[in-house]
Amino acid sequence: MAADWLGSLVSINCGPTLGVYQGEVSSVDQSSQTISLRQPFHNGVKCPVPEVTFSAIDIKELKILDFRTGNGRTNSTASTKLGSAPVAVPKGDPRSVEKLNSPQHCSKSYGERHLDVPGQPKAFRRRHNSWSSSSKGPNQVTPKKNGVKNGQMKHRDDECFGDGIDDGLDTDFDFEGNLALFDKAAVFSEIDISERRNGARSRGTPQEQTPSRYRHDENILEAKPIVYRQITVPQPGAKEYCTDSGLVVPSISYELHKRLLSVAERHGLSLERRLEMTGVCASQMALTLLGGPNRFTPKNLHQRPTVALLCGPHVQGAQGISCGRHLANHEVEVILFLPNFVKMLDSVTSELTLFNKTGGKQVSSIKDLPDTPVDLIINCLDCHENTFLMDQPWYRAAADWANQNRAPVLSLDPPVSGQGQAVEAKWSLSLCLPLPLAEGAGRVYLCDIGVPRQVFQEVGIKYHSPFGCKFVIPLHSA
Repeated sequence: MAADWLGSLVSINCGPTLGVYQGEVSSVDQSSQTISLRQPFHNGVKCPVPEVTFSAIDIKELKILDFRTGNGRTNSTASTKLGSAPVAVPKGDPRSVEKLNSPQHCSKSYGERHLDVPGQPKAFRRRHNSWSSSSKGPNQVTPKKNGVKNGQMKHRDDECFGDGIDDGLDTDFDFEGNLALFDKAAVFSEIDISERRNGARSRGTPQEQTPSRYRHDENILEAKPIVYRQITVPQPGAKEYCTDSGLVVPSISYELHKRLLSVAERHGLSLERRLEMTGVCASQMALTLLGGPNRFTPKNLHQRPTVALLCGPHVQGAQGISCGRHLANHEVEVILFLPNFVKMLDSVTSELTLFNKTGGKQVSSIKDLPDTPVDLIINCLDCHENTFLMDQPWYRAAADWANQNRAPVLSLDPPVSGQGQAVEAKWSLSLCLPLPLAEGAGRVYLCDIGVPRQVFQEVGIKYHSPFGCKFVIPLHSA
């Protein structure tokens, strides 16, 4: 019985310490329970000795890789094609060799029929690195794929590739014919009927039904129509403006504007408060025009912007000085031009005292103003009442310097149209409600100085704030 296994190719697993051996069975001794292999391989590497003998005690598992009979070789029980499990021989079983599968149950798979490599010994034609993965050692090389060479298959497996290609793949898909099977009108009609039954909005007549389902951006409550004229005045001015959101802001006459500020002062909004609010709003607008957060950073302290402030001896001049104080506090180089007068308003004197504490520069002569263009000019030379100032030499000299400096001009609280403006502005900032300004005022902005709503009502103005979340908003000609 043992002689039937001579010449067979087997794999012997001796555990993790001794490793795996493969080779051709040269002898089997049942009395001593030993088996010998010639031309052995240890963990995929050929052994230096021609023969190795194993005891049944050392054998953990024995697998038949290739069985040989008198008629030739047959397939091993570890064939992947047959799908049968490899023969496992228990440790210490004296009948380990005798209980192997009989040769009659072994057949050669397609893959092993083509794994014979010329040049190898007759009994060992299978490559050692192509044995089953369960018998691989730690140093064994991954087996190479057989059957594909230069993009072509050397051998065809009829069982795997025997079916012919479907002839229907050569026929082009008929898009028009299949599209004609889809009745679009009928499908959309069914959708409309289903939506009407569910109480949803119909696509054809949305006014007929009240919607029962809403999108995430729809309001459940019915929205009232937007009223864009929320400010009405007893005597509309010559112009009307509108905000970015479309609200109408009418202009008022200077007499109504003066009466509005007088009533606000009587209720506690003093001139000092108005000067402070005007200075803050004007400085915020100026800082935005100078570059905003893109310019006012710690890295740009060596490139501080320069602002020339042209002021007269009146309330508008005091507003400009307040603006200059806030700009100087924000690291802006402010050059204040104010002519010398024997007597000035108390508001101008108090604002000038605060400005001198900021380190800003004050000049009284046009010759002391810079010859090079500055970043911004803030014009506070004009006054609503004292138009005779335009005939003063210092006024004409300051206006000429501003027009020749080629710097953009911001006019603060400019007078109404008809009084004339010697300095052409790019922007103008009005207070509370705008006055009907001339075309030379440039783009008009409006600032909130904190006048309460009941003060507007007391002078006959129906008022709703157009500012929203801002204190300075742009106005557009309606």
